[in-house]
Amino acid sequence: MNARDSIAWSFRALLAHRLRSSLSVLGIAVGIAAVILLTSIGEGTRLFVMRQFSQFGTNVLTVTPGKTKTTGLPGVLGGTTRKLTIEDAEALAREPGVEHVNPHTYGPARVEAQGRGRDVIVYGATSEMLAVMPFKIRQGTFLPPGDPRRGAAVAVLGPRLKQELFGAENALGSFVRIADARLRVIGVMEPYGKVLGFDLDDAAYIPLSTHMQIFNREALQEINLTFPEASASDVVEQRVRRVLMSRHDGVEDFTVTSQAAMIEIFDSVVTAITLAVAAIAGVSLLVAAIGILTMMWITVGQRTSEIGLLLAMGATPRQIRGLFLLEATSLSLVGGVIGLVAGLGIAATIRAIAPAVSIETPLPFVAVALGSSMVIGLASGVLPARRAAALDPIEALRAE
Repeated sequence: MNARDSIAWSFRALLAHRLRSSLSVLGIAVGIAAVILLTSIGEGTRLFVMRQFSQFGTNVLTVTPGKTKTTGLPGVLGGTTRKLTIEDAEALAREPGVEHVNPHTYGPARVEAQGRGRDVIVYGATSEMLAVMPFKIRQGTFLPPGDPRRGAAVAVLGPRLKQELFGAENALGSFVRIADARLRVIGVMEPYGKVLGFDLDDAAYIPLSTHMQIFNREALQEINLTFPEASASDVVEQRVRRVLMSRHDGVEDFTVTSQAAMIEIFDSVVTAITLAVAAIAGVSLLVAAIGILTMMWITVGQRTSEIGLLLAMGATPRQIRGLFLLEATSLSLVGGVIGLVAGLGIAATIRAIAPAVSIETPLPFVAVALGSSMVIGLASGVLPARRAAALDPIEALRAE
């Protein structure tokens, strides 16, 4: 029996039981489609998060109050957590290797003008914000430079907030009310979009001191600083940590996070989630494999006399094993191809219907999906193939 005869014999056997073969193919197809679709969503999410963080550059350090890697609760049993202050930010600005420093606070508030109001995030910042963050001014000017302790009754609006409050009118020189403060609009930002769900176009920016007075804050929520691209992130991070610890009585009660480290953390987390989701979807492949194993086992019992005839005509046990392994592999491979096409098709449909949803199909997963379908077929066909090859020709020919 040559290879051509083996292939023809296997496919005739599969076509003779169309319903049973179709159900086995469907099981594999559903499993592969689920794996492709879920990994595409996971990979798309990973790339989306990476793009969101990468747009701020990798030469940015963020300092937040509190040490996230320590255990316990701050303030318990007499312990205290020192807050970040404007003086801390000024000390960092004087450190060699630090280019720009932007201390800031933020909080939700209602911004009103001309009888209209909108609940948005209001940021308290300094003029250095444009040097640290990739934002630009479309009209007017940004927050004025000067002592961050001295506030000014001015505000800069995001383009969407400006449109909602003033429409097509020129907002420069007009007044908005934030909480109990009346602020004059001096600028409108360029459209930027959303970052991790936060719409930066639907926001207001006011001087740091003014923000702290309105929101009754005594400390900063965050300090962002930049350093030259040629500098090593860990070197600058060590300098920042040394300066702040000297100001905080030698206690590291703050957290310094580099943008590169944050990107790496999110990348590893999202990748782990993607693999976990793919593994969960792979359970359906295990079920499909059991289905193929069951079908092939029943097939051996139903085709005992046919197997006996092949053995009597000179077919070797090795050839019999190959025939049944070929059948099982063909079923799973056809199911894998159908599942792959279905998964890619569903992913493309989602992209067309909802362009905002980030879906990317990683090519390695496509190859792994097809390879997995073949391995599943081989693994599912091993026991039935061994059973068929072990039949005695004489006893098999006696079977009804």
